[in-house]
Amino acid sequence: MRVVWAGRWLRTAYALFRDTPQRSASRGAPRQRRTQKDCRAGWEEEKSTDRVKWRQLEHRGPYFSPAYEPLPDGVRFFYDGKPVKLSVAAEEVATFYAKMLDREYTTKEVFQNNFFSDWQKEMTAEERKVIKHLDKCDFTEMHRYFVDKAAARKALPREEKQKLKEAAEKLRQEFGYCILDGHREKIGNFKTEPPGLFQGRGDHPKMGMVKRRILPEDVVINCSRDSKIPEPPVGHQWKEVRSDNTVMWLASWKENIQSSVKYITLNPSSKLKGEKDWQKYEIARRLKGVVDEIRSQYRADWKSREMKRRQRAVALYLIDKLALRAGNEKEEGEAADTVGCCSLRVEHIRLHPAADGQEHVVEFDFLGKDSIRYCNRVPVEKPVYKNLQLFMENKDLGDDLFDRLTTASLNKHLQDLMDGLTAKVFRTYNASVTLQEQLQVLTCAEDSIAAKILSYNRANRAVAILCNHQRATPKTFEKSMQNLQTKIKVKKEQLAEARVELKRAKADHETRGDGKSRSLLEKKRRVLEKLQDQLARLSAQATDKEENKQVALGTSKLNYLDPRISIAWCKRFRVPVEKIYNKTQREKFTWALNMAGEDFEF
Repeated sequence: MRVVWAGRWLRTAYALFRDTPQRSASRGAPRQRRTQKDCRAGWEEEKSTDRVKWRQLEHRGPYFSPAYEPLPDGVRFFYDGKPVKLSVAAEEVATFYAKMLDREYTTKEVFQNNFFSDWQKEMTAEERKVIKHLDKCDFTEMHRYFVDKAAARKALPREEKQKLKEAAEKLRQEFGYCILDGHREKIGNFKTEPPGLFQGRGDHPKMGMVKRRILPEDVVINCSRDSKIPEPPVGHQWKEVRSDNTVMWLASWKENIQSSVKYITLNPSSKLKGEKDWQKYEIARRLKGVVDEIRSQYRADWKSREMKRRQRAVALYLIDKLALRAGNEKEEGEAADTVGCCSLRVEHIRLHPAADGQEHVVEFDFLGKDSIRYCNRVPVEKPVYKNLQLFMENKDLGDDLFDRLTTASLNKHLQDLMDGLTAKVFRTYNASVTLQEQLQVLTCAEDSIAAKILSYNRANRAVAILCNHQRATPKTFEKSMQNLQTKIKVKKEQLAEARVELKRAKADHETRGDGKSRSLLEKKRRVLEKLQDQLARLSAQATDKEENKQVALGTSKLNYLDPRISIAWCKRFRVPVEKIYNKTQREKFTWALNMAGEDFEF
């Protein structure tokens, strides 16, 4: 009953504070007026079952990528030094490669081999007889054409750019909204992905393969039975039209590289997405009440006579302590060799025994999600160390460390411990707790806004490091850092000059003592204080940029940290929320903005 009431309250609060979107003026787009009263009523409607997500859903379907336009006659492709006129299908795939010539991907052998193999499938028989080796292909003119085209687009006059912006907005109004239970809601990404070359993460075995164009015949449309079914482009038809109100997607299709299903879904700011987000963090908060009991249980299981139970207990300890992902089984050759906790192999860890009173240490080195390397030396409790030694006995480097454990069996065990508990809930819980604790330690009420934001980013960085959210140093980092240091240097010079001028103004006031000299003295003091604030902000920005150059703060902030912690912190320390969340992020977390007071605790 408590969960139902809370959900009903959330829906009401969300509707009361949420802005009503503008009605679409585009022809053919779903349109309906809605008032604040209607909005409240919509959020307070009871669901017939927990699985039902909506009663009415109407939309225009996805927007498809425009048809390929052949290259101008002056843009040629060369093979072995001679120009070759390509067929339209072969030319389109060649342009995919040409656009990427300045990227590292095209230097990788796997990428080159996969591309050339797929490209040949699009060639005519005559083209295959001529084009036999990729290293004899010259895409230079094609590449230059696309570089020049991009530069020309950037150089367009303001009026032309405005026209393009208006056309894009018209398209968004037409395809970017749906009617959900009588309310106009934003759609996330309403466009199908254009054809191109698959890149993947890290050394993906399928990089370079051709992602084919998505057609209406590939797409399953999901809408309510009583709605107007979207019309496919002329001459085409949908793969299927269904009415499944237990899911939140509007359209789906299967991509050809990894056979994964892609979806068009509601925007993160929608009421359904907001409620799902809130429920995710509420589950993580519930873990707080049972986590001590769970920890006691897995510690007891370290001594179990059953090997499966021991392995599960050690894996759960690592997931809890290090915020590791559980990991999933993969088919060989279908994806990069990335692993999670359950799929760790013997080669991924090294054990270092305790020495000179130090703790036992486990060294991890493996590729995690998105082929991001996880490299960490972690002190562990002695029973964990001893168990890992046991799990590694008589195994080769390529053998599974937890050979009696699967992700499915681990998650089933977690469900038995607490309803809704998964390995990801542990990750969300530990990330949110870490942020809250770090903010309490790092934030000083007397600090400036700039200093408080630096403290916030440092707390967020602690979470990002815990969750292994890394990134490559941006290519523009050095240049932007130099620009920032130049600004700091100039500001210091201005500050030194302002101090001299203030000193002169003081001396002048001591000599004259009139109102004019006093006014000038106060003006010079204000100038000095303003410059000091500006220098402090620039210095904080430089420190922040340097500390976070290889850390991705956005992933944890948007996916693992309960936004109510950040909003409560903003309210408590008088930091504008827009300094932490941009406009899009504030729309995503509207529910949290309305629920979190300054005394909120995770």
